[in-house]
Amino acid sequence: MFTEEERQGLYKAIYRRRDIRSFLPDPIPEETLSNLLNAAHHAPSVGFMQPWNFILVSSQTIKERLAWAADKERRALAIHYEEGRQEQFLQLKVEGIRQAPITICITSDPTRGGSHVLGRNSIPETDVLSVACAIQNIWLAACVEGVAMGWVSFYKKNDVRDILEIPPHIDPVALLSIGYTDHYPDKPILESSNWEKRRSLDDLIFIDSWGIKREG
Repeated sequence: MFTEEERQGLYKAIYRRRDIRSFLPDPIPEETLSNLLNAAHHAPSVGFMQPWNFILVSSQTIKERLAWAADKERRALAIHYEEGRQEQFLQLKVEGIRQAPITICITSDPTRGGSHVLGRNSIPETDVLSVACAIQNIWLAACVEGVAMGWVSFYKKNDVRDILEIPPHIDPVALLSIGYTDHYPDKPILESSNWEKRRSLDDLIFIDSWGIKREG
């Protein structure tokens, strides 16, 4: 059982968690980093496959190369937006990779556990979905620890494989920049910049089958 204070603490972390792009150079204590990684490692995984690995990047040289890969893809993606939207997209920052003391590349191994992992035989994507659970865990733990995290989600996977010497069959799912910040916004960055707004939950709930809204 959880106390009311513990219950409220969980929801506070869920609602307060933010994607951060600006970091201070202050190092993260080893104990704090260990807490974050342990939180990620205790995420649920289909068939208990635990498909994740964590590459901790602190080398400024390697961080610069990762930032280059992200910025290259950001500029390539910009051409898909109309002019006004394109300028707004290009204002999204990837400097966090350079600034943050640690960037974690979290990967997925689709071969872990062999060829007959419970659940993965039916839905192969469950390995990546399990890694997503680990990402959520580390993000909530970071929020509780007072640590900021930014998920860099645009890069060519082969660029990251080359930079971090990742085997071809391993999927680099996410680059997570982690550190301290002097700006922790009240709203998600993409919401406050009017890129997108939070959708109404009522519009996303159906009853018994697709498209049937609940009454009231």
